[in-house]
Amino acid sequence: MDEGAAFSDAVTREQMREMDRRAIEDYGISGLILMENAGRAVAEEVWQLAGGRLDAAVVIACGKGNNGGDGYVVARHLHNRGLNPRVFVLAPLDQISGDAGTNLAIIRRMGIEVKALPDESDLEALAAAVAKADVVVDALLGTGLEGEVRGVLRAAIGVINRSGRPVVAVDIPSGLDANTGAILGDCVRAFSTVTFAAAKIGMDVGSGPEMAGWIVVAEIGIPREILRSFTADGASS
Repeated sequence: MDEGAAFSDAVTREQMREMDRRAIEDYGISGLILMENAGRAVAEEVWQLAGGRLDAAVVIACGKGNNGGDGYVVARHLHNRGLNPRVFVLAPLDQISGDAGTNLAIIRRMGIEVKALPDESDLEALAAAVAKADVVVDALLGTGLEGEVRGVLRAAIGVINRSGRPVVAVDIPSGLDANTGAILGDCVRAFSTVTFAAAKIGMDVGSGPEMAGWIVVAEIGIPREILRSFTADGASS
């Protein structure tokens, strides 16, 4: 991982989506491998922020997509290190599918605490947990977000921000536009952001620097030939 981001090599959400697609379709790298590497990188950042303490209280707030799937991987690696992370899913568990669903099933088999909070009325449990957390992991929404955050996800962002606890954002702070740095309704204010493969342009413009905090760029296994085609001169080939 590189501490601090080289924004001359930053990419848009569309470029990142294409990089993922090429890695999966052209090189045969499964989405599960990319998710595994991403989650492991975030877990390392959380471990460092928690001071390597086995009694550290870690809360992981997950959405229903692949950002949440990264969060389940984070939970597994922290659990294997001896911590007892608590996972809150801001959606019904039966809506979690694909690679995210695979990783959710794994952590449930491992006995990691998972609680579904599909409605705004359920958020008292999240508020109580984050108030006592040493580190909160924001795995709600990823770089694909373009519309305004609403409903239970927006309410959860408010709960996390009001807690005042240090937050590690997964790939991008939830609610931040990856291209423009605009806040899409509301946005998690992160202490640090572990972003994958390359920094995102929105982290360096608009509200990006304020909301993303310290940025760590994590290598997740995307072939360097793909990375170079997008970041060497700022254009894809």
